Amino acid sequence: MKILVVNAGSSSLKYQLIDMKDESVIAKGNCERIGIDGKITHKTFDGREYVEECSFPTHTEAFEKLVEVMTKGDAAVIKDMSEIGAVGHRIVQGAEVFTKTTIVTDEVIDQIDGLADLAPVHNHAHALALRACKKVIPETTPQVVVFDTAFHQTMPPKAYMFGMPYECYEQFHVRKYGFHGTSHRFVSMKYGEVTGKSLEGLNIVSCHLGNGSSITAIKDGKSVDTTMGLTPLEGLIMGTRSGDLDPAIIEYLCNHENLTVSEMLNILNKKSGVLGMSGGISSDFRDLNAAANEGNEIAKVTLEAYAYRVAKYIGSYTAAMNGLDVVIFTGGIGENAPEVRKGVCENMEYLGIKLDNSVNDGLKGKLTKISAPDSKVEVWVIPTNEELLIARDTLEITGLDKNA
Repeated sequence: MKILVVNAGSSSLKYQLIDMKDESVIAKGNCERIGIDGKITHKTFDGREYVEECSFPTHTEAFEKLVEVMTKGDAAVIKDMSEIGAVGHRIVQGAEVFTKTTIVTDEVIDQIDGLADLAPVHNHAHALALRACKKVIPETTPQVVVFDTAFHQTMPPKAYMFGMPYECYEQFHVRKYGFHGTSHRFVSMKYGEVTGKSLEGLNIVSCHLGNGSSITAIKDGKSVDTTMGLTPLEGLIMGTRSGDLDPAIIEYLCNHENLTVSEMLNILNKKSGVLGMSGGISSDFRDLNAAANEGNEIAKVTLEAYAYRVAKYIGSYTAAMNGLDVVIFTGGIGENAPEVRKGVCENMEYLGIKLDNSVNDGLKGKLTKISAPDSKVEVWVIPTNEELLIARDTLEITGLDKNA
């Protein structure tokens, strides 16, 4: 059974074709610059690659090109689309409407589009991609949507409510939703798989650290709190996002710089984070580390501030769960930046965290336990695989035979 996993943005359409017999990736690619001009990059499991500059006025043309590349030419991997058993889509915002993986219908697409106010960059694009996919794939092929927010729907009201007038929640659904749920769910399940432990009775803090970063408190396998809020802007300092700050800063700077609220939010989303804090050095931690090693003080402070925020949240979530058993690092930075992991775990012996630096140093992208033998809390690097979890969810909800 082959499942196509789709992650659509406003101007891109990333995809993977996965063989569920052994969960191997048959092909993957990206249709870029949709609505601008267009380019597709397609790579197969056996090393073939296809790149073409082409016209993508809408997501429909991108899907048509995806189908063409996968079924025809030197980089083809299937004879026709009937070989694909189902399509799984990543959706950013499901709000309180969608609490679990769902089969796609026209009503579901309209509901996803209707949540665009809560995720203006993502949800309308998701709806466009779902409608485009329906035009291109056979009608008999089921489509499934997996929501970033669904994993966090187990948070109690004390964790997701803001200290605002209750009407804001009742009328406008203003609350914490959280994101990266698919990633947090995958790595916590993977921990249970590789250790043979049940997640029941365990307190886990999952740190998804990348250009977008979030931390989730997972108790008994369920999310009980997470750092991102109504939008992905809340929480940790990120690549270009500010993370937590005093909301009065917005009015203060808008008045002083004659900015609109939208312009200020653009600064907080795209020009802040470690990029802004470092004085524009970079949003890439490799560049920041290089600058810090060369003696750049603000780069050093920026890296310290990032690790400091991560450690603060680990501590606060330990309190929220009344204990800590496991810390998991994942995401582009969590998996590949040993110096960041070390910076986070330093001076956390009071929680029982003790890193094995001989294992951590130089470790990149490999599933490994990095805590010392005498550490009271296990610390792991677990590479995330959101596409595979989407494929697994799609297989389960459709009831298809993975060996078909």
